[in-house]
Amino acid sequence: MSEPILIRRAAIAGEGRTDILIEDGRISDVGAGLSRAGARTIDADGLIALPGLVDMHVHLREPGFEASETVLTGSRAAAAGGFSAVFAMPNTNPVADTAGVVEQELALGEAAGYATVQPIGAVTVGQKGERLAELGAMARSKANVRVFSDDGSCVWDPLLMRRALEYVKSFGGVVAQHAQDPRLTEGAQMNEGVVSAELGLAGWPAVAEESIIARDVLLAEHVGSRLHICHLSTAGSVDLIRWAKKRGINVTAEVTPHHLLLTEELVRGYDARFKVNPPLRRDEDVLAVREGLADGTIDIVATDHAPHPAEAKATEWAAAAHGMVGLESALRVVHKTMVATGLVGWSDVARVMSEAPARIGGLAAHGRPIRAGEPAELTLYDPSAGGEFSAHDLAGRSTNSPFFGETLPGSVRGTIHRGYETLSDGALVDLEGVRA
Repeated sequence: MSEPILIRRAAIAGEGRTDILIEDGRISDVGAGLSRAGARTIDADGLIALPGLVDMHVHLREPGFEASETVLTGSRAAAAGGFSAVFAMPNTNPVADTAGVVEQELALGEAAGYATVQPIGAVTVGQKGERLAELGAMARSKANVRVFSDDGSCVWDPLLMRRALEYVKSFGGVVAQHAQDPRLTEGAQMNEGVVSAELGLAGWPAVAEESIIARDVLLAEHVGSRLHICHLSTAGSVDLIRWAKKRGINVTAEVTPHHLLLTEELVRGYDARFKVNPPLRRDEDVLAVREGLADGTIDIVATDHAPHPAEAKATEWAAAAHGMVGLESALRVVHKTMVATGLVGWSDVARVMSEAPARIGGLAAHGRPIRAGEPAELTLYDPSAGGEFSAHDLAGRSTNSPFFGETLPGSVRGTIHRGYETLSDGALVDLEGVRA
């Protein structure tokens, strides 16, 4: 059993100052002037306490692509960024389309111990878009899968998408769609517009995303099922989700930190760190997704943490892999784009980075309020710190971050998972013996 922890003078969601006592994996008391003999004391004066962050969109690459990331290295990166739970996307090798593979991922996460690793199951066999995977078997497995996605590929066949929505409805699951019409994005290299025309790069039109969202919210309404939209990136997509919610359709959506901050202008340097799917968009789109997150149209922030080995990015633009790492920088980017701009407060950050993703993904032990009796999943954040983001801030296996050289506010100082520290005073904890 881990030692008791007494956190002193933390501001819960940025409000007030109070003590938090953690014992036996749970929060045992919250209030002023708490004491506990033998407890490890954390001075949190000046720090914000948030429910442990939850990321619904992470690529951990194991099994099959361990040169990029493993469940261990990825969950260490998660802890460094303040995350106590991550959802692992299924585009591994073999694909996570059976009960056996998702149970293997679950076991690897438990062995690592840095965060809850919740597998996401593939919608179709091999993510090939031809026939449904073993959705029911994955739902009944030890991994208790409730989110299904072919992320990296769109479930393009409307009949197959309808069948998937109908199937998951029977056990309260959700289909997380990668909204990208493949025919409209053949050979696409960046956002379609003035910049792509100037650079001579094949354009990736906003309508390729928006047309799939429009189709799928109507399918979800038709069958009465839950739909989640991955990495929404355009102003038109925000409008579609807003319309669907007003209509009463059971749809949720996510935005990535990089789509909250970065724009297509960065592609002018042909630096492949800025190549991502969906692509970086226009200034107008960045403002629209920020507003959508602030007004609740967009439900959550999810990183789409996509690690790659150096050689996959150190090549010409057309041949480079899509994707960016984002776990370690996510909270700081949200601070810069949403909190520092006055669009949201820290209680909203708790909602979009912990409470809502845990609820959408069905993780009952996460996203809980910081009060007595709740599971001890916490993040401690110093909003007054900050500086230039660099490779020294990364804890995973890959370094393909788009934020190198970017001045970001804040610093994650502590992460507590199941009542024990995984990040202490800004440094990852060696967990050997901690959970004994």
